[in-house]
Amino acid sequence: MAKHKKERMGLTKLNYLILLVAALLLIVGYIIMGMNEITVSPILLAVVYVIIIPFALLYRPKAK
Repeated sequence: MAKHKKERMGLTKLNYLILLVAALLLIVGYIIMGMNEITVSPILLAVVYVIIIPFALLYRPKAK
């Protein structure tokens, strides 16, 4: 039986770093929303949910 290292999602350190940044931006977005800022926070939250999180999950570094 061959020993294969099976990775569930194949996420690298860079993927986790981008997800961490996304989480921090989400926290900032909700804090801003709590201060009744209705223009900046929805834009920030939409960008994080629609662009940054999917990018972090789907990004694959180029093979060397």
